[in-house]
Amino acid sequence: MVPVPLVCAGAILPRGYRSSPFVVANADPEVVAMADEVTAANVDDGDRAAAGVAGVEPGALSRPGGEVIVDLEEQVRAALELAARFQQRWGPYQPHPASRVDSGRLAAAWAEYGERLQDNYPFFHPRYAGQMLKPPHPVAIAAYLAAMTINPNNHALDGGPATGAMEKELVRELAAMFRLPRATLGHLTSSGTIANLEALWVARELHPGRAIAYSEDAHYTHARMCGVLGVEGVSLPADAAGRLDLEALERELRRGRIGTVVLTAGSTGLGAVDPVHEALALRERYGCRLHVDGAYGGFFALLGWADDPLVPAAPLRAIGECDSVVVDPHKHGLQPYGCGAVLFRDPGVGRLYRHDSPYTYFTSEELHLGEISLECSRAGAAAGALWLTLRALPLAANHGLGPILAAGVRAARAWADLIERSDELELYLRPELDILTFFPRPEAPSCRAVDAASAKLLREAMTDPSPVFLSTLRVGSERLRRRDPRLAVDAPEARVVRSVLMKPEHELSVPTLHREVLRIAARAVSS
Repeated sequence: MVPVPLVCAGAILPRGYRSSPFVVANADPEVVAMADEVTAANVDDGDRAAAGVAGVEPGALSRPGGEVIVDLEEQVRAALELAARFQQRWGPYQPHPASRVDSGRLAAAWAEYGERLQDNYPFFHPRYAGQMLKPPHPVAIAAYLAAMTINPNNHALDGGPATGAMEKELVRELAAMFRLPRATLGHLTSSGTIANLEALWVARELHPGRAIAYSEDAHYTHARMCGVLGVEGVSLPADAAGRLDLEALERELRRGRIGTVVLTAGSTGLGAVDPVHEALALRERYGCRLHVDGAYGGFFALLGWADDPLVPAAPLRAIGECDSVVVDPHKHGLQPYGCGAVLFRDPGVGRLYRHDSPYTYFTSEELHLGEISLECSRAGAAAGALWLTLRALPLAANHGLGPILAAGVRAARAWADLIERSDELELYLRPELDILTFFPRPEAPSCRAVDAASAKLLREAMTDPSPVFLSTLRVGSERLRRRDPRLAVDAPEARVVRSVLMKPEHELSVPTLHREVLRIAARAVSS
């Protein structure tokens, strides 16, 4: 079998991981040296983490060498060995012939499957800088596989005793990341959408008949879930930086109809962080409930608590004072889809979930996660994968997961600096996290021309022989004109280019990305 190396900056496992590292053209030597320092800092934690992986022989996970690079093939081999040992505990049995498949049919199906999977963009590659997509960490892939061979169901401890216990530990770890109380109630979900649904459902039960307010730049799931729940949703304006306008919020709060306010920690369009810290005073004044949608940006709270934070510290530190928070490990937590999480500061909300099931919850008097979840069946493998990943890459600012997050922030800001010094591109907003927005400078200064040039840049960059994969964001023309008053408002909105730099390898690739985008942008504005 040919080794499949996956290189992740800051990945930590025992000394000795070695594989063929991806070489980035034009990588800044200072950035490479900095990445080497981060890797070296992570080694000791990796040694301790790997020593705690029960039943995995060190020789099965490492090769001679000094680099700390996680090899997917080795991780998968360890997962399959773990699965085999588990099955051997229970003795042999005869597989039923009904489970057999025709070998030729299977080979043909694999061949077709392999061909069809080629119809994907290279989400793993630094040249993919479009949407919030990247492969899971190799540790997460292998951990998910190992648990999936058992296929536990974390609805009840009867169906997932080991992974259910891991999930409870994860809730405590995620709560600690936000500085929430140890007694915080929560669980994993299949997505951020479901996690937000649960938080808004709890809000409806606690404030019946009252509306839920959110920014116009909040994720569309909030308006959609208000419809599902039969609750009035109130969309409020965002300021020039894409953050919730607190003056507009207070005007609505004075009317008395708002029961819950959704604050976004990392909007999916801009990566903007709402002023959570300033909203706390409004809760005290008006008695509303505060829910933080940190599905995208919640993990940046790690950096917010650093001694020298790269990110907006005050709002991210204030998350722990709010009533509920959602975070998606399948975004910045390096996990496969789908893995979300919802946390409630007051464990007393668990009473709202009370129900009875005559055929579950019978092997333990402990809390079953299905007793505090709207979802029933949930993959225990998701909890297992996140648990093992966080043993390898702890929730810390200066090691583990923190340096991976910081690399994306630095990448976005480094590219923003290059754009600000260029004649061909114009920055839309300075990035707060790791999402960058900009647009080509058209020959005719109008919003319609910006829209056309951005759309053309997107298409041509994807199909270029040296491609870069980007995305676009629709913004109101008046908001765009705040950035460049010369633009004629000849359309109600315009597309700008959006780049999500969530892979740590993006930091090493900024010079290449910028050079290629400049080259392609010249064509986009010339015709």
